[in-house]
Amino acid sequence: MSETLDVLIVGAGAAGMMCAIEAGRRGRSVRVIDHARAPGEKIRISGGGRCNFTNLGTGPANFLGENPRFATSALKRYTQHDFIKRVDKAGIAWHEKTLGQLFCDDSAKQIIRMLTDDMRAAGVTLSMGLAVDGVSRDGELFEARLSDGTVAKARSLVLATGGKSIPKMGATGWAYETSRQFGLRVTETRPALVPLTFEPGLLEKLAPLAGLSVEAVVSHKVPSTGGAPGRPVETTRFAEGLLFTHRGLSGPSILQISSYWREGEAITVRMAPGEDVYALLKAAKEENGKQMVHTALGHIVPRRLAESVCEREGIKGKLAEVGDKVLRRLDEAVNGWTVKPVGSEGYRTAEVTLGGVATEGLDQQTMEARAVPGLFVIGEAVDVTGWLGGYNFQWAWSSGWAAGQVC
Repeated sequence: MSETLDVLIVGAGAAGMMCAIEAGRRGRSVRVIDHARAPGEKIRISGGGRCNFTNLGTGPANFLGENPRFATSALKRYTQHDFIKRVDKAGIAWHEKTLGQLFCDDSAKQIIRMLTDDMRAAGVTLSMGLAVDGVSRDGELFEARLSDGTVAKARSLVLATGGKSIPKMGATGWAYETSRQFGLRVTETRPALVPLTFEPGLLEKLAPLAGLSVEAVVSHKVPSTGGAPGRPVETTRFAEGLLFTHRGLSGPSILQISSYWREGEAITVRMAPGEDVYALLKAAKEENGKQMVHTALGHIVPRRLAESVCEREGIKGKLAEVGDKVLRRLDEAVNGWTVKPVGSEGYRTAEVTLGGVATEGLDQQTMEARAVPGLFVIGEAVDVTGWLGGYNFQWAWSSGWAAGQVC
């Protein structure tokens, strides 16, 4: 048994559903297939169950990839404000949490319901619990062999299965493999927006800090390609929350920097940003030299952190017993802590996949493969990766919308 469609979309996530809605509204016959039991599973768990569905500040500068400017066209043609209008029209209440991040007041399920309702209204057929066993091309038609033994034929095939992040939800590299099958290049992929891990010795020293969170500025440094040989150059920084864990570091600032960090490189952490730790300790010493060093430091950073820093630096005793050199060491330990993670927690906890189908092979306005008419790649499967904070969802909406206008 087989059917012939205008559009076959593999992947019922954010990008796939958006594409289906737009194509269906154009009168195209559209079918969406996904091996999961329900559509929008990543939407459902995102933002603590409230879905950080976009960011007010979305722009090309918030994305990584071999050519991050590739995203410019789609982001300009379907903006965060366009999606907000869609959310408002659906009667979904939302709020801005911080840094332009928008969340549903109630539940992420509202976004899923909005999308599935729109698909139904556009005449889209949604087939869940169905896998694609293989794809081929016969003339102008794509043929997909499905796990129920049927074959779906379509004039346009849209790959919207995302990346490898969170495999427990069914994430695979299927979009990459299928893209390669049709001659598209796939860049190196790696976990992104992911906690970083430390070696056992350092973890043992930091064990008392597990569960502690602080506001921090985290910077990433790489060897300089110019100027003084070997001199490190700060490439990017994020000022957000940091969380000590039993494996290393997490929290928004760490997830952000993880997209830039590579094995063997260091990150630098300011755990009291905006504070002159040396000046504050010197003033405390002049006011009350009998005060213990860790106690004085505990007035600047959380007590547990103060005790850990002093122990790690081997600094004990009262303020009156230590000189300026020691106070400067503490300043550096708090606001210039440079550390080399040994790895990340991997795809298991990564929010997105960095890398993907190379943009050189795709049309930036339509997401169509330049060398394979009718083949489209959208969303996380493309080598376009956003920052934490709703940017990746906006890329899904924008790229899905762009493909939906022409597929």
